[in-house]
Amino acid sequence: MSKKELIVSAIQNGTVIDHIAADKLFQVIKILNLEICSNQILFGTNLESKKLGKKAIIKIQNKYFEKQEISKITIVAPTASLIMIKDYEVIEKVNLSLPHTIEGIVKCFNPKCITNHETVLQKFTVLNNSPNDNIRLFCHYCEKITKEDYLTFL
Repeated sequence: MSKKELIVSAIQNGTVIDHIAADKLFQVIKILNLEICSNQILFGTNLESKKLGKKAIIKIQNKYFEKQEISKITIVAPTASLIMIKDYEVIEKVNLSLPHTIEGIVKCFNPKCITNHETVLQKFTVLNNSPNDNIRLFCHYCEKITKEDYLTFL
């Protein structure tokens, strides 16, 4: 039998964040403040994935993400894809990839960095070679490296 079923229900309009590493699901929910979102949200974790082994998925009814939110998703879940849905049909699909630079999204972990004391836009160079690496961000100002375990989103 080759019948395909949806484990997580379809949405009429909104965004699907697919191919999230299973261990990153709740971090994505947190950085997007979905725990306080009043829209219908469906999610599944530890789902089978040929690409990741185990994956997570989030479906948000009537929500389309802004550039800044997409950048946050990319940092936490660089293997994810965003699928925009309208009337149950896919209108756009975007495979995320880490950018070369990140601005105004995360805080430098160095307490002495000027970005933590002055009104200065945080700016980092992404040092990762592949989306499977733990994220490492090189601060443009203090030249320290902020590792994934020390990321604080603004």
